[in-house]
Amino acid sequence: MGQPFDYIEMKIPAKPEYIGVIRLTLSGIASRMGFMYEAIEDLKIVVSEAILNAIPYAYQEQGKGEMVIGFSLYHDRLELMVAYRGQSFQSSDLKKEMCHLEQREGEFFREGGLGLYLIETLMDDVKIHHQEGVSVFMTKYLKREQVERDAKTIST
Repeated sequence: MGQPFDYIEMKIPAKPEYIGVIRLTLSGIASRMGFMYEAIEDLKIVVSEAILNAIPYAYQEQGKGEMVIGFSLYHDRLELMVAYRGQSFQSSDLKKEMCHLEQREGEFFREGGLGLYLIETLMDDVKIHHQEGVSVFMTKYLKREQVERDAKTIST
């Protein structure tokens, strides 16, 4: 898999009003990486769904909660992490734990909601970790973007 060439991490209160901040950050990162408009909009939907689904869990234990949003930038892909844990943690430690886990659906996603369906449909890979909180890792590859961009260039 290799190491990311850049990693950005944001910690926010687990409140819906902070989703816009994350969406703006994600939009800037994805644009800088070369993702096309449609893919950026999909990424913004995905991160919003993941955050909205985590908010109730972030508040269960102490009446207030924080979430960590991580952006791992690779040359060929963007990996997003949305995580809530009941104790402080290092995202690098969590990612090491994820390597050995299989993709699982769980109660994290609202019953009857479209959260998991949207995330799985719009992303190339999704992994969910349920231990001492919830963490969702989502991957979007650039290569599909590049193929579409090259096809448009050739056809014009």
